[in-house]
Amino acid sequence: MADSVGEKTEKATPKRLEEAFKKGQVARSPEVQTVFVLAAALFALSFSGPELWKVLANTMAASLGHLHDTPLSLNMMQGYAASAALVIARCAGPVVIATMIGGLLAGGIQTRFRVTPEALGFNWERLNPIEGFKRKFSTDTSVSTGLGIIKLSVIVALSYSIIKNILEDPIFYTSVSVARIAEFMADSSVKILTQITLSLVVIAATDYAYKFWKNNQDLMMTKDELKDENKNTEGDPKMKGRLRRRRQAMTKRKMLAEIPKADVVVTNPTHFAVALRYDRKFMKAPRIVAKGTRLNALQIREIAREHQVPIVENKPLARLMFKYGKVGGEIPAELYSAVAEVLAWVYRVNAYRYYREQSA
Repeated sequence: MADSVGEKTEKATPKRLEEAFKKGQVARSPEVQTVFVLAAALFALSFSGPELWKVLANTMAASLGHLHDTPLSLNMMQGYAASAALVIARCAGPVVIATMIGGLLAGGIQTRFRVTPEALGFNWERLNPIEGFKRKFSTDTSVSTGLGIIKLSVIVALSYSIIKNILEDPIFYTSVSVARIAEFMADSSVKILTQITLSLVVIAATDYAYKFWKNNQDLMMTKDELKDENKNTEGDPKMKGRLRRRRQAMTKRKMLAEIPKADVVVTNPTHFAVALRYDRKFMKAPRIVAKGTRLNALQIREIAREHQVPIVENKPLARLMFKYGKVGGEIPAELYSAVAEVLAWVYRVNAYRYYREQSA
């Protein structure tokens, strides 16, 4: 059955893919971004976690242990705030930097590390409250919300055993030191993050595969769109045909105009004809000024007879020059000897003819 009118059955062309990329229409999954960010945070915590919790514990102990003799004034409060900011920066800095790198890396991988110029431009439609309201209550948003709930359920289900084991730890009903609390919080955080990250890897891979398939489906083209693109990029086939025929006709006229200047025409005798010219002063080797087959060969022979250009029948030589030689180019080196014999015969015939004419 023939394809329905307007049905997208053709794969997107490289041009369409490039235009879509410039507009930012590429396969992207927020889950991939989340996985990279969490993995980067986990990586940073695995190296700086113990030191981070140690600094926090010491800072809290020093602050809370000297509340009774800590002076309170405006200048002192500013100093305390600056010290607290430095502690927070020292603790959170490695994690923040790692997550930023992870987020940039995730975005770069999904866009093949290429910039989408049009997507970075300002779009007034994004500030349109009506369009924003439509997007909030659209079918796509509802589907995304449903998928988000499913993803959260999957993460909770896969992380439940880890969380249950953490909640059953004796630390919740026994007296422990501050150092033990810090160690427990660090270990628990790493375990939970690791389990969540592993769960999200599966979700992200599935989600990205779907987004990649959906993006390719959206970019598919109809047969008419494909034809229009070919016309725009390569030109109308009919116009190209006319231009090609016009170029061929001009080339043929130019070639035929060189035949009267040829020294000899080598024939097959009817299938091929190759016209040669040789000038010792300006040429290193004989050149092919014209060649043709069948009707073109007949036309070359007729012009040669009209202008008294010698015609020599040599089937193998004519075939080889036609196959391997180019109009305007020198004959192949392998044919020098055979062509030299032909030209020598032509020169002898011309010399004898000239002698007879002078004698008469």
